[in-house]
Amino acid sequence: MVENILEFQSVSKSYGSKKALHDVSFSVGAGKIVGLLGTNGSGKSTIMKIAAGLIQPNRGTADVMGNSVGLKTKADVSFMPDQPLTESWMKVRDAVHFYRDFYPDFDEEKAHNMLDFMNLNEKERITSLSKGMNERLHLTLTLSRNAKLYLLDEPIGGVDPVARDKILDAIVEFYNEDSSMLISTHLVRDIERIFDEVIFIREGEIIMQQEVEGLRIKYGKSVDDMFKEVYT
Repeated sequence: MVENILEFQSVSKSYGSKKALHDVSFSVGAGKIVGLLGTNGSGKSTIMKIAAGLIQPNRGTADVMGNSVGLKTKADVSFMPDQPLTESWMKVRDAVHFYRDFYPDFDEEKAHNMLDFMNLNEKERITSLSKGMNERLHLTLTLSRNAKLYLLDEPIGGVDPVARDKILDAIVEFYNEDSSMLISTHLVRDIERIFDEVIFIREGEIIMQQEVEGLRIKYGKSVDDMFKEVYT
């Protein structure tokens, strides 16, 4: 039994002369929903892309399920990037079929249940969906895979409060408790209710990893209050 689903050890990453991550170490245990919190440009997306196997670190190691991130770990990771995954010609059901055909672990029944929960019409063209509805669709596609690690990069960025609530409710409702989830965001107040743990990252360095309950007890603050204190 692997204790940590995701583990970073002394990971550094640069783009040319720009340092994106510096000596980053953290782990995500099984059954945890973890918030990766930081302002824009703090290194959140770089961590997500390394964990998803899309880019390689310059130094250090990243492991999923005890295996070095790469081809072997792709089947264990379901990644929702902050850019659309679908094609403009698709209807909602085409996107579901595309995922079903592409990923052997895709659970079509779960996808249909999530679409109902999200009030998404399968006959709707993707180009006619609002930003909030598009986020709901992408979350449905991401969570309908039977993965060990779910990576959601800014899943509530730029959507209205109603859509945010629906997205967060869906995460809680459809999250598989044997797996883990890492969610990057800078919109802390809206989302902190679903986190078990939080990781604060600033200018490519981890400055804190703490259980949410422990943070409240130790500092007497909400995650959002702590976030404001760290980043202002």
